[in-house]
Amino acid sequence: MAAAVAGNTKEELPPPLDSSAELPALFDGTTRLYISYTCPYAQRIWIARNYKGLQEKIKLVPIDLQNRPAWYKEKVYSGNKVPSLEHNNEVRGESLDLLKYLDEHFEGPSMLPDDPEKKKFAEELLAYCESVIGASYRELTAKGDVSEEVVAAFNKIEESLSKFDDGPFFLGQFSVVDIAYAPIIERIQLFYSALRNYDITNGRPKLALWIEELNKIDAYSQTRRDPQELIAGAKKKLGIN
Repeated sequence: MAAAVAGNTKEELPPPLDSSAELPALFDGTTRLYISYTCPYAQRIWIARNYKGLQEKIKLVPIDLQNRPAWYKEKVYSGNKVPSLEHNNEVRGESLDLLKYLDEHFEGPSMLPDDPEKKKFAEELLAYCESVIGASYRELTAKGDVSEEVVAAFNKIEESLSKFDDGPFFLGQFSVVDIAYAPIIERIQLFYSALRNYDITNGRPKLALWIEELNKIDAYSQTRRDPQELIAGAKKKLGIN
């Protein structure tokens, strides 16, 4: 599978830059991807970079979001969020926009199929992703059974994975949709298991298979963090002891 092969270069990850770090030499011809190792939105672009085999062409610059350098907002990206991409003397942000930008401006395997029906479905799924995030994260600290809204969101994912039968992914073959959903589902599965005692794959065989196959893809697996680190971060953010 192209997706598994494209990202199989193991790289040594640089340490995150904190408030004491010096500003990189901006706009010196180096393409830089500013990320946080634990941010799901930044992880999307990190996966895409790996999938397209751009490890040598796009330099990772991890930022410590808990102690970020002042220069990041002042000199690099006024939005002060990750991810952002420094390329061709400009800095761009927003993960879904950057996924499209990477596919249009860099070499490597395309992240979208040629099939018009699949392209249309991809747009629908990318638009729906924020609804999944909103519904799921709102209920992490709730008591009692998981709400019908959240169950319906997970069921819609299961249904979406059943649309094309030429592979286990959303569009059959691995695509930008899987890249967009992977960091989100990774965290939702962890957090619902740890905080709500709820298995999102129970009764959803397509989703279970999707997660299994996703974990075989180097471009994604190399971006995964220790689950306990993610759970600890979620608990801190939610004020859970």
